[in-house]
Amino acid sequence: MKVYLDNAATTPLDKEVLDAMIPVMKDQFGNPSSIHNFGRQTRALIENARKSIAKFLNVSPAEIFFTSGGTEADNQAISCTITDLGIKHAITSRIEHHAVLHTLEALEKQGKIKLSFVKLTDKGHIDLKDLEELLKTNERSFVSLMHANNEIGNLLPMKDVGELCEKYNAIFHSDTVQTMGHYAMDLQAVNVHFVTGAAHKFHGPKGVGFLYISNKVKISPFIHGGSQERNMRGGTENVYGIVGLVKAMEIANRDMKEHQQYIQGLKTYMIEQLEKNIPGLGFNGDAKGSSLYTVLNVLFPSNKNAEMMLFNLDIQGIAASGGSACTSGSNQGSHVLRNIGSDQTRPSVRFSFSKLNTKEEIDYCVSKLKEMYALKVAG
Repeated sequence: MKVYLDNAATTPLDKEVLDAMIPVMKDQFGNPSSIHNFGRQTRALIENARKSIAKFLNVSPAEIFFTSGGTEADNQAISCTITDLGIKHAITSRIEHHAVLHTLEALEKQGKIKLSFVKLTDKGHIDLKDLEELLKTNERSFVSLMHANNEIGNLLPMKDVGELCEKYNAIFHSDTVQTMGHYAMDLQAVNVHFVTGAAHKFHGPKGVGFLYISNKVKISPFIHGGSQERNMRGGTENVYGIVGLVKAMEIANRDMKEHQQYIQGLKTYMIEQLEKNIPGLGFNGDAKGSSLYTVLNVLFPSNKNAEMMLFNLDIQGIAASGGSACTSGSNQGSHVLRNIGSDQTRPSVRFSFSKLNTKEEIDYCVSKLKEMYALKVAG
């Protein structure tokens, strides 16, 4: 049996998305910057996609810019804001995605900003009181906090953070890569200046995403070389990817409530089965509280198979992760788990779910985990 439980890393491409992309790949090949009919056809596809994304987020199409994915979008929001708006102080947390952390750390190393890290609660949530103190005691700040942590799933109260940023005249960027397509987002109801999305996190193609830039801020291009994306991103647009992105977003919004309920049911069921069958395990983050319904990070008891757990799961046909996909090939361990105080002597595994998973797959996974712990499998 093959079981894919690493959907926070990437999701399988939806067939409806592929069906929408293929005709464009075959027949609509014109360069969107060309003025002839071939170019105008592909330009229309891009602009219609921009309007659709904007409608889902309740923003203006002029505030949506297509990118190669979440990492590029995060880099542009951070680097260009610091450079163009003259901000000298930034606030983030130690459990952000490396697209955010490494960018801010590089800017600090270059002497462009002073970087502050907001405190975390015992369950890994942002300490809002400490955030307000940092905002209050520093000059105008740039705040970058992700909507949902990609490793432990903890959710950020974006509206509360936005209100604090508005109170202290701060610029607010949120990496929403893990939540885009999984929650309805009305960006007019949140004081947020930048959000990012990546199609492959909600059953779209890899290599395409977008950056929302509020019309309240003006920044310069991050990639130079052409007048594409209204002079904000040089380079010929990924037309097929953009078509796939908007189709995936349409499907996600169409079926959102149904999928939220179904996937949350799978997560709850796995929690129950793990607690029932493997004594001594725990969960990293706030798994039963304010947490992304697609992510479950499990802290297993130590045993002789601990170091080989992911390898053993893979042998059994089960795909999971020890951290984010961007760092799972390194030997440094998870910076997220380390910074929330998780027991580093015990194995942690991130299981992440999608609409394509089943209870039968959860049962299979739990049964194999029980075998690794030499527990009798109940009939």
